Amino acid sequence: MKRVLAVLMENQAGALSRVVGLFSQRGYNIESLIVAPTEDPTLSRLTMTTIGDEKVIQQITKQLNKLIDVVKVIDLSASDYSESELMIIKLSNHKDTIKKIEELGGSIIYQDETILNAEFIGTSSAMDKVLSTWDDKNLLEVVRTGILGLSSNAKTLTI
Repeated sequence: MKRVLAVLMENQAGALSRVVGLFSQRGYNIESLIVAPTEDPTLSRLTMTTIGDEKVIQQITKQLNKLIDVVKVIDLSASDYSESELMIIKLSNHKDTIKKIEELGGSIIYQDETILNAEFIGTSSAMDKVLSTWDDKNLLEVVRTGILGLSSNAKTLTI
């Protein structure tokens, strides 16, 4: 089962490598990983997606909490949460491409005679659906951020 974890950690050199190292040492895969500073410049928020049952996620959470750089861990997927993902795709510029991008809720961020770059924002499953509508000849390149998530209840990732 896909799980989304949010981690508040010290914003210092080596902190991310220790978190990633924990996953590789235990044979867990990280499907997506996003890290950015918070409003407090000494802290970063890491949002990651992984696969695991309840027991595996509990073990990962316990191990993350043991790391000195980690301040707090929340399993966002354990309750209601909002998610969003950014995807940018490069497409061959054909006559119907612009119309199709607009119908799918995207916006054009670059265009010349031969290619278009389009931006889409939505849930991970919505991004999968957008991708499934393009044929391989037209779709040239895809870049996705991975899931950003925020709890939809009183649970917060602050100190």
